[in-house]
Amino acid sequence: MYIKKRGDKWLVQISWYDAQGKRHYKTKQGFLTKTQARKWGTEMEAAKNDNQISDQDPIFAEYFKDWYETYKIPGTSGRTKERYKVIYDFLTKYFGKTKISKITRHKYQTFMNQYGEDHVKGTVYKTNGSIRSCVKDAVADGIIRMDFTQRINLTWNDERTRKIDYLNFEQVQQLKKALLDGIDPSYISRYMLLAIIYTGMRPGEIRVLTWKDLDEKNQVIHISKSWDYDKKKIINYDSDDINKETKNRSSTRVIRVDKKLFEILNQLKANKHERLFIGDDGTIPTSSAVNKVLRNRLDKAGIKKEGFHFHSLRHTHVAILLFKGVDIYSISKRLGHAKISTTVDKYAYLLDELKQQSDDQIVKILDDI
Repeated sequence: MYIKKRGDKWLVQISWYDAQGKRHYKTKQGFLTKTQARKWGTEMEAAKNDNQISDQDPIFAEYFKDWYETYKIPGTSGRTKERYKVIYDFLTKYFGKTKISKITRHKYQTFMNQYGEDHVKGTVYKTNGSIRSCVKDAVADGIIRMDFTQRINLTWNDERTRKIDYLNFEQVQQLKKALLDGIDPSYISRYMLLAIIYTGMRPGEIRVLTWKDLDEKNQVIHISKSWDYDKKKIINYDSDDINKETKNRSSTRVIRVDKKLFEILNQLKANKHERLFIGDDGTIPTSSAVNKVLRNRLDKAGIKKEGFHFHSLRHTHVAILLFKGVDIYSISKRLGHAKISTTVDKYAYLLDELKQQSDDQIVKILDDI
């Protein structure tokens, strides 16, 4: 350890040799007292002994870019790649060429406060989570000593948070009637819409269902794969090729369904395909095609829902189960979420509505005493 006073401040320099015998230096200056300088030097000496020291001090934003391109991007979807790039752009705009060693908890908190002003809760949590993973690796690599993302208070813009759109029970019955009216095995999109109403499956999971996945005797459907819209291929949940940010091995599941759904789906056997939702032309309806049919059937049922789409029916399935008293744990497993917290966070709006109903019910009971 080398300590020297420069003007009214103190400088510390640590040196060491790597496995190839090359000498490296790590220097820090600006300490107000010699005691502070020695304390930092002692920490670096300890890090050196544990092989957790580096002479690198990259620009924060550039380190994040190198980190996600090396450890996170390979094998991920286009949407995930774009999300990391957007975070990188924000870091570049806010921190500029600031070195990672110069980022303090206060500076990072200020950044997240500003970021939260224009973003919803889910986006704030995802962004912070990605940056936090990066910073943890920087600590592990010995580039910095302190994880400045610890004990951060996250804030967000509630006004920009889009509420989950769903149909109530009566509307679902009306839509179901409109979908079944004049249905024919050639109307593949209608069957896909009915399937998501009954199961709450992801649209990508419905697209790749085969007859082998259906167990009519035990009234269950086995879900083990999905359609990857970015890579345009089927992804098995037990493979290493899945996008682990949105899908995981918990997505592999078995769900119970109603006999009525089997009766409806069995009509598709007339198409004589291994997979359920393939039309006469040998193709699966696109999301746009399914959404077009959905809007048409909603109009027929007299239901006005601007922006309502295929995936909204998954939310509708959850809403029906919640308001009919099914517990959140069972719903989480049915949806294929790895953690119940994922379900709670995603459907917080529905849970708040349910709580309001429960509170009103409690008040009514008390009024009747």
